[in-house]
Amino acid sequence: MTRIALAVEYDGSRYHGWQRQQDVDSVQARLEAALSQVANAPIDVMCAGRTDAGVHATNQIVHFDSNALRPDQAWLFGGTHALPSDISIIWARTVAPDFHARFSAIARSYRYVILNRQTRSAVHHGHVTWWRERLNAHWMHEAGQFLLGEHDFSSFRAKGCQAHSPIRTVASFRVQRHGDFIYIDITANAFLHHMVRNIVGTLLPIGAGMHSIASFSALLAKKERALAGITAPAAGLYLVNVVYPDHFAIAQPQAIPGFYAPLLSD
Repeated sequence: MTRIALAVEYDGSRYHGWQRQQDVDSVQARLEAALSQVANAPIDVMCAGRTDAGVHATNQIVHFDSNALRPDQAWLFGGTHALPSDISIIWARTVAPDFHARFSAIARSYRYVILNRQTRSAVHHGHVTWWRERLNAHWMHEAGQFLLGEHDFSSFRAKGCQAHSPIRTVASFRVQRHGDFIYIDITANAFLHHMVRNIVGTLLPIGAGMHSIASFSALLAKKERALAGITAPAAGLYLVNVVYPDHFAIAQPQAIPGFYAPLLSD
């Protein structure tokens, strides 16, 4: 039995999320069907982070086990050929049997993209969140600094979240504007259900000048979801990176993708 890891990119617009479900289309089901064609046997995959309906990924990491003797290139090109055009495999490689796409991960990064102008986009529909009122990215960035470190994130946890603990550690958080686009980048050891979207939904009125920067800190401390903002739309959210211990030699993306924004730098 050989363990294979893949990096997968997908446009989540027409899928009911990552996870395989009955009677609806999912990224996992599509990927498993494609890999099963290459293996000529059923394949089950495990991902680093399950994305919701409408959420995208540019560097989702998955693994699977197979008795089929195939070169890495066969999984890469054969799998991609059998996939629809909105899902693609970026790379494939044989990994150590103790590698696990989910449990070996030590950090995950998401990017949220907002189109901030008076009119909606015709070409970015489904791939960004449109917000009409002018947003101050600096205020949003400053408020987001209260997230850094280890906290109880109950204020940003979905009601149906099944995580055993609301404690998470945020390593970095940045908001930057480039033209009409605002980019929110966050890295943490792990995320609660809807955590990023709930954070963004709470930052939007701060960026609009409706709430103060300090109010964000107070809300985090209260640990009550009902006091936080809306759950921002799925369309603007991208899983962009998953980090593993160096000994697994999992390739990292060379840039954070998305609508002409540069790689983040200090």
